[in-house]
Amino acid sequence: MSTGYQSDDQYGMYFLTFTVVDWVDIFTRKSYRDIIVDSLNYCIKEKQLSVYGYVVMTNHVHLIAQSKAGNLSNTIRDFKKFTARRILDTIVSEPESRREWLLHRFEWNASQHERNSKYQVWTHENHAVSITSEKFFRQKMEHIYQNPVRAGWVEREEDYIYSSAKALFNSCDGNVHLSYV
Repeated sequence: MSTGYQSDDQYGMYFLTFTVVDWVDIFTRKSYRDIIVDSLNYCIKEKQLSVYGYVVMTNHVHLIAQSKAGNLSNTIRDFKKFTARRILDTIVSEPESRREWLLHRFEWNASQHERNSKYQVWTHENHAVSITSEKFFRQKMEHIYQNPVRAGWVEREEDYIYSSAKALFNSCDGNVHLSYV
């Protein structure tokens, strides 16, 4: 059992990284990115998750979040379980040129761990790092927002729609709203 990068304080604020197994570039398709944003919005509304910043890259998601209900680990578990199921359903039900390859990768990864069923989309780790100071918070937000800039996808961080940067830059009330429409 892993002992590093755990969210020990269930009310604490954490920088989290959710990584797709084998660094599979699943989020190159809009439909899969939308699953992530929709699910984050659900967790904010229904599970009392506060999200301070996020970005969806091709094979991982970064966010800074905390649970107002004091159940961060459960919320993350449910988020990853739900999004994995939705991603798999979408792979099967929508046109996907990589269908067989994706399902094979996810099936093979599941076979490597006893606690998995047929498919594994996410790695088991969340790389949870506690936010302990305003300076560290700002460093992690910068990391989140600069990801698509460093990847060469956009020149300005607020131009990437699968990030909270645009909402933060356009917000009058100082709150990040995850809608990218």
